[in-house]
This record gives sequence, C-alpha cells and structure tokens, in this order.
Amino acid sequence: MDIILGQHVEFNNQKILKQALTHRSAAKENNERLEFLGDSILGFVITKWLYANYSDLPEGKLSRIRSNLVKGTTLAEIAKYYNVGELLILGIGELKSGGHKRASVLADVVEAIFAAVFIDKGIEIAEQFILAVMKRWLQKIDPNISDKDAKTRLQEFLQKQGLNIPAYSIISKQGKDHLQTFKMECHIVELNKKATAVHRSRKRAEQQAAQNVLDLIGVNQ
Repeated sequence: MDIILGQHVEFNNQKILKQALTHRSAAKENNERLEFLGDSILGFVITKWLYANYSDLPEGKLSRIRSNLVKGTTLAEIAKYYNVGELLILGIGELKSGGHKRASVLADVVEAIFAAVFIDKGIEIAEQFILAVMKRWLQKIDPNISDKDAKTRLQEFLQKQGLNIPAYSIISKQGKDHLQTFKMECHIVELNKKATAVHRSRKRAEQQAAQNVLDLIGVNQ
C-alpha cells in the first residue's frame, strides 16, 4: 500500500507509479506521456464535478473555475502540500538545479500520478482519487471569481496604470510534435517584471506566464 498525494493506493503495477515520478532528465521511460494523459483526465473529472455541484452557474463561470483548479500553479501547490518533490526521480543536472522544487516539474508529476492511478485502477477509482486529493481546493472555490483570463486581466491592469501591454516570447520548445512543450515568457518591461511557464499548449503556457506575473506583482483575481 502506497501513500501518494496523501491517499492510500495499492498499485497492481508498481512500475507505472515509478514512471509517474520519473522526470525526463532521469530516464527514457519517464512521466511525459503520463502527464499528457493525466491533463485530460483531470480536466474531465473536474468538469464533471463542477457540472454536478454548480448547476446554477453559466458556462463561462464554470470554465473560469475549472481553469483555476487545473492550472499549473494550483497543481504545483498540491504537489508541495503533499511533499511530492521528495519522491521525484531526477537526473543529476535537474537535481542540482532544484528541479524537485520547480513549479512546472511539480505540476507535471501530479498529472502523471493521476494518469498512473487511472491506468492501474480505472476511471472510477481515479475520479475518487483526484477529488480526494483536491478536496481542500474544491472547498475554496469562489463562484464569483472573474470570468476574464489571466492575459486579459494583466493587460487591463497595465492599461489602467498607463503602461504598455506585456511582451510574450518563446524561451524554448522541446519534444516531438505530438508531445511538444513550450516555455513561454511574459515580460513587463516598464516594471522590470517577468515570469515563465511551461505547457504543451503555447496558449496555455502564455496564460500561465501571465498568471505568474499577476501573482508576482500582487494583483488578485
């Protein structure tokens, strides 16, 4: 019986759990593909839960709440809360550079673990597992949260301050076409503030980078 993300899980296949915890810097058999699968499973589970529990909310509100629950910063927060960084299997270089504390690495491993539970136990157990892991975050949902995405909120904030819009740029691209990841940077030149984010979707990486800048400059939802 393993305790992973605060939950007791008895894996039939221990290899799938090890793979979920293995960063690409450590081995060829790593968690990249699992993270790809886990992202979709997480989205499905949270969408289903919100649909059942917030029947009075319109699609826009539901989408915004879901986005906040599945975004990288939330997943990294979950990983830190459950001390998943201590379980990561990293290459020497990644270990030395602090990969076990890096938000993007932590967010990816949470999604990979969700996928590992799904593969080993099926969708019903995976759904129960995800909802149990995220219980404290589900309890903190604010239905009145803004419908505007991070890029829009950041741009509107800067315009109110009489500042130029942010500059977004690709820092790096990795992986093959179907598993490509983008590292995007959001830079506010006049404030000398910048932040990065990594995701398979360039648009989602930009949104997360914008959210990271909002967090950096202390702008609330």
